Amino acid sequence: MTLKLTARTSRITQAEIRAMSIECERIGGINLAQGVCDTEIPNPVRRGAQRAIDAGLNSYTRYDGLFALREAIARKVFEFNRIQLDPATDIIVSAGSTGAFYCTCLALLDSGDEVILFEPFYGYHLNTLLAVEAVPRFVKTRPPDWEVDWDEVAATITPRTKALVLNTPANPSGKVFSEREIVQIAELACRHDLFVLTDEIYEHFRYDGKEHLSPATLPGMKDRTITISGLSKTYSITGWRIGYSASRSDWAKAIGHVNDLVYVCAPAPLQMGVAEGLNELDSSFYQALSSEYGRKRDRLCRSLSIAGLTPFVPAGAYYVLADVSKVPGQDSREKAMFLLRHARVASVPGAAFYHDSEGDNLVRFCFAKKDAELNEACSYLENFSNVRYGSQSVAFEQVQR
Repeated sequence: MTLKLTARTSRITQAEIRAMSIECERIGGINLAQGVCDTEIPNPVRRGAQRAIDAGLNSYTRYDGLFALREAIARKVFEFNRIQLDPATDIIVSAGSTGAFYCTCLALLDSGDEVILFEPFYGYHLNTLLAVEAVPRFVKTRPPDWEVDWDEVAATITPRTKALVLNTPANPSGKVFSEREIVQIAELACRHDLFVLTDEIYEHFRYDGKEHLSPATLPGMKDRTITISGLSKTYSITGWRIGYSASRSDWAKAIGHVNDLVYVCAPAPLQMGVAEGLNELDSSFYQALSSEYGRKRDRLCRSLSIAGLTPFVPAGAYYVLADVSKVPGQDSREKAMFLLRHARVASVPGAAFYHDSEGDNLVRFCFAKKDAELNEACSYLENFSNVRYGSQSVAFEQVQR
């Protein structure tokens, strides 16, 4: 038998996030690995989808999504992101923000095009670039504040560089890129004629007074930025797969044609649920969301500190990267597995977010959980001390609350 898989598949591996989730289920632990977001769905979103199902909205929609949803997205993007869009031509509704990102990459990147990716990166961004045979070029951000070396970014750009991926607020670091940093990105993009692909899915999860700035609002950037977002995280509907891309009309048309080929359309009645959420929920909902998740962040970070797992406190999103250098194990996978087996809490190995060994002493925890489950996980973590790994004993310093 000479039939075999393509070379493309050899470059793409199962996400560490899903692998840890499977192992957590097998062991019966608490899953703080995957960003499943199991908090309550807002009532307008739930009712909107139910009404659409009852009304028989069961057929395909247009490849770019229901106009009612595109119109609601355009209004939201204008009011919150300060970007003016034509809902008839500039917005493509897709199968989540990951679907929107994949369609964007298929439409705009050729094999061999180089794309700058900030580390630590979101694994699906890397795997998507590999799937379309683009070439990722990595630029590290440095803890504790995940600073960028802009000379390093400039040095990474070559004649083959076509795009830069920006995730703000960022998964997994929680970095919220400042206005100064986004201006730097805009200047580089304009100078070197680059696309900027922005993943802004966590735009409503910001803490400590941090502001969100969309690159497309800066001079010269609207025509070269593809703004990607969605409501999966904001409305706790990760399984609904409703996301979107927003860009100038010719880029949007190409992205939409790919979306039609790959996904046909996002689920029709669920599109209406998201549209009603956007239309009915006001700014107080989104402000309350940040406050609620800020409290969850503080709860988890306090417990990690007590456990001796030093957290890098995030400014946005709903993940915490923690220093696990004190945990037994040769790399982040062994350390994460040790935590799962001995503390019964699943995390994601830091290796999932780096192309080299930089993440060997990091793991990522997700705090998008209902309070009861998060509190149980925090209790397990606080009790995680004087544990053993084979014959090696590790005592963790107790940190005062």
